[in-house]
Amino acid sequence: MSFARNGEIGIVLVNWNRWQDSIECLESVFRSTIPVRVVVVDNASADGSLDHIAGWAAGAEPAVPAAAAMAGHSQPPIRKPIACERFSAADIPGRRPDLDTRLTLIDSGSNLGFAGGNNVGLRWLLAQPLLDTFWLLNNDTVIARDAAAAVRNRMAATDRAGMCGTVVRYYHQPDRVQALNGSVFNVWTGKSRGIGMGQPAKAPFDPLKIARETDFVLGASLAVSRAFLTTVGPMDEGYFLYYEELDWAWRNRDRFTIAFAHGATVYHKEGGSIGSSGTGDRSAFSEYWLARSRLRFIRKHRILVWPWYWLLTAAMAAARLLRGRPARAAALVRALFGLKY
Repeated sequence: MSFARNGEIGIVLVNWNRWQDSIECLESVFRSTIPVRVVVVDNASADGSLDHIAGWAAGAEPAVPAAAAMAGHSQPPIRKPIACERFSAADIPGRRPDLDTRLTLIDSGSNLGFAGGNNVGLRWLLAQPLLDTFWLLNNDTVIARDAAAAVRNRMAATDRAGMCGTVVRYYHQPDRVQALNGSVFNVWTGKSRGIGMGQPAKAPFDPLKIARETDFVLGASLAVSRAFLTTVGPMDEGYFLYYEELDWAWRNRDRFTIAFAHGATVYHKEGGSIGSSGTGDRSAFSEYWLARSRLRFIRKHRILVWPWYWLLTAAMAAARLLRGRPARAAALVRALFGLKY
């Protein structure tokens, strides 16, 4: 497998009204020990995100760590300016990549969701033929300096590698694991369990066993190969939020290997932009899209189980109502009947 320009890797971040998170992430990404080529896709933010991110690249906007304990991943600031270009997604067909540009900012033109935003970035990076590995990172992450190299090396060392995850720790509890590589999925409940979730970061684990157990890689840190993208195709944009990475893995049908870059560590703020940081305080918006995407996934891949999922979602709506959460109950009902949020 060949790699572009001394083994560089393509990275996609999707931003939506969280430019502070994005520039903290970028500060960590551009500290990587290998060359990186980064695309930030902005999903029609209302807070001037692209102006702020462009200002950061020019050296005019500082990155401020969200937690002092994590400052070592973004401080002191890297040297600026960083070569940057900016345009809209509508302009992609007529543009040619500039190999000297390390950072590309793309205005998607509308809120395309997680899948749609990442697909815009992937289309742009795929136009650069020497890139073989593409790493989707949530913009509310920071990464260790050697993480990009570990991802690239694991993908290169794994036979027919298609998807690859990392060690993901909680940003605000960096001594705890959010997931090792990804999750295990239960088709009867529609729920997934992060492998290693909550365990101490120093607890031992078997990387090969984890790779075998992974049903899908956590979307907060998900690398894919060029061969995977050209064979399996891009993410299904019909999901908007949730289940995209599981759908991707099921569409794979064992054509490519799921690898685990256990030497790469990513720190994730988990769910800040959409209010999905746990079931207890999940927002109505998050509740709606989780239910709608779950129903879409099971209709697409296990149609005979779909009536059970419909009844399960109805029961969840009733439970929310009984617990005095009418907005969340209403969101679930709208998802049940395919109504807009």
